[in-house]
Amino acid sequence: MGERGRRRLISVTIASDFRGTDGAWRRISTRVPRMRLIQLLAVSVPPIVVLAVALGLSGALPLAVVTTIVLGGLAGLTYRFLLARYRAWGYEEREDDLLVRRGCLIRRISVVPYGRMQFVDVTAGPFERSFGLATVRLHTAAAATDARIPGLDQTEATRLRDRLAALGEARAAGL
Repeated sequence: MGERGRRRLISVTIASDFRGTDGAWRRISTRVPRMRLIQLLAVSVPPIVVLAVALGLSGALPLAVVTTIVLGGLAGLTYRFLLARYRAWGYEEREDDLLVRRGCLIRRISVVPYGRMQFVDVTAGPFERSFGLATVRLHTAAAATDARIPGLDQTEATRLRDRLAALGEARAAGL
């Protein structure tokens, strides 16, 4: 096989691996975009209002209007990026490992063999809890493991934690 044929085979393999074995990627909760929108509004609206009022009171009304429009546009672009990040997250449970994908600009896929898992953590901060969401974090012996799945429904996070813990114990039994 020539060099060009090998390159094509490698790119096809990588592309199919990113989609998963049978395309059975599970998505994170549909409540995540609403949660991110509320977080964005809570962080961006008060400073925009304060700046617009301050500029308006100082007599620079046109500057206040332009500043409000520009900052509102930046908030809108930020929300579009957050939506793209939401769509990029996914996971797939395979026979021997768990695939976790993420990333908009730089797409990443983590493959975590069940036998390498040391423990599975489920965390939920106050904001996540108010939306009924949780994050599943996988810990392995490798220091660089960053496999986590944010934005899962709490019941799905608990189910996934229990399943991964059971699979991890079964696969690690021979070590």
